Amino acid sequence: MTILVGYIPTPQGEAALAAAIAEARSHDESVLVINMSRDDKLVDAHRAAGSDLDRLDGDLAESGVAHEVRRIEHGTDPAEALLRIIETESPRMLVIGIRHRSPVGKLLLGSTAQRLLLDATCPVLAVKAA
Repeated sequence: MTILVGYIPTPQGEAALAAAIAEARSHDESVLVINMSRDDKLVDAHRAAGSDLDRLDGDLAESGVAHEVRRIEHGTDPAEALLRIIETESPRMLVIGIRHRSPVGKLLLGSTAQRLLLDATCPVLAVKAA
């Protein structure tokens, strides 16, 4: 089976990737890393640069875990994209990084993590950065 990880180039994304690698190693599974860019932003800090994706690929290869790194170039909702991938790929687990947000921040901006936790049809492992 596969461990799906939603990756963004932040400490939370790195924590999610590390947890996904550990989970894949312990169950002899592969890792599918997804990074996406949002159409509604001219510059998106969540979009990994090509060099970031190359480093990810190298780190995963070095870990010995079978893997694939995909970037979704267009989309407006990361939660929707990951939920669609869950439906098509049927991973055993989704791993996401989370950060603390104020209640007002969640109300105004929505919460991708909350939507994934509630709507994913597979188990979700939510990890914090150290």
